Amino acid sequence: MMTEEEFAELRTNGIKVNYYVVCWKKLWLYSHDIRLEVESDRVALGRLLHERAYRERARRELLIDNLIKIDLLEGEGKVLEIKYSRRMKEAARLQILYYLYYLKRLGVTGLTGELRFPKERRREPVWLTEDAEREVEEALRELRRIEQLPAPPQVEFMPICRSCAYAELCWG
Repeated sequence: MMTEEEFAELRTNGIKVNYYVVCWKKLWLYSHDIRLEVESDRVALGRLLHERAYRERARRELLIDNLIKIDLLEGEGKVLEIKYSRRMKEAARLQILYYLYYLKRLGVTGLTGELRFPKERRREPVWLTEDAEREVEEALRELRRIEQLPAPPQVEFMPICRSCAYAELCWG
């Protein structure tokens, strides 16, 4: 288990945890304040979906420590992560595990996570197990290592690169 001091040093926002899974170069660029998502149509579409999804449910958005922003489904003890598609499901899964881990470090227990894909009408539960905690801790350590590199890491072109906001910067 990570010490309080190490956690205080490594804690980050959920976007970086997501990018850690998606692309280390994107993570490095974002961590060095190169933010291209603001102009991305896909990000705007995701934001709109997030705002409109599940409006009939009592859902509260919480900003914690000015660092992580979570959706909490009131009365059910669920932390939600709403995504446009399952295309980057593993990144979303680690992101929600990080939120559950972060909350546990603050003393908030008994919550579960749920990935929601409204366009596909799918839900997937996420639980913070001991193995998942180790996975989060390993990701946080590696994420910090990547951020501290003097230049962005070299990555292989992947199909997902075509729709990435950073594609022009990475691949010209």
